[in-house]
Amino acid sequence: MKKILGALVLTALPILAQANTCPDVLKFMKRKLNSQETVNMCSEFQGKTLLIVNTASFCGFTPQFEGLEAMYAELKDQDFAVLGFPSHDFNQEADDEGKTAELCELTYGVKFPMFEPTVVKGEDADPLYRMLAKATGEEPSWNFNKYLVDKNGNILKHYKSSVKPSDATLRADVEKALAM
Repeated sequence: MKKILGALVLTALPILAQANTCPDVLKFMKRKLNSQETVNMCSEFQGKTLLIVNTASFCGFTPQFEGLEAMYAELKDQDFAVLGFPSHDFNQEADDEGKTAELCELTYGVKFPMFEPTVVKGEDADPLYRMLAKATGEEPSWNFNKYLVDKNGNILKHYKSSVKPSDATLRADVEKALAM
């Protein structure tokens, strides 16, 4: 019995250690877009610089998917990830997750992680988005708002929808965060 108990404790220690060291911004389980698979944000993204984006399929900013994917492809080997969260808060997202996934993958070639549709503003905002808004003083005012998070889980900055992935300031901020 002592051997079994000892084995259980040894198995649980890494999980408990991770829970204690995981930044609050990553202490979530999120479901992948158009899937039943969930992702432990901490084990998947801890130690990475992140650009968290609320997306929409039928918005004037939707072509930003191309730039976001290009940034992700260029920097993913440097422990960088773009995380996309479709949102219908501004009435520009498909009701069918399959259609959202199809647009992302087939039209824009998105390979960065996309998650389940998420409420990103107001009283019903997802806890992740409440945390992002509280840290920056800015909740999304439209689709394709971006939040930069460093590898230690510090929420660094908010960028409005009009800031494209190719924007020099955004790119410089990402490069600076990667170098930290």
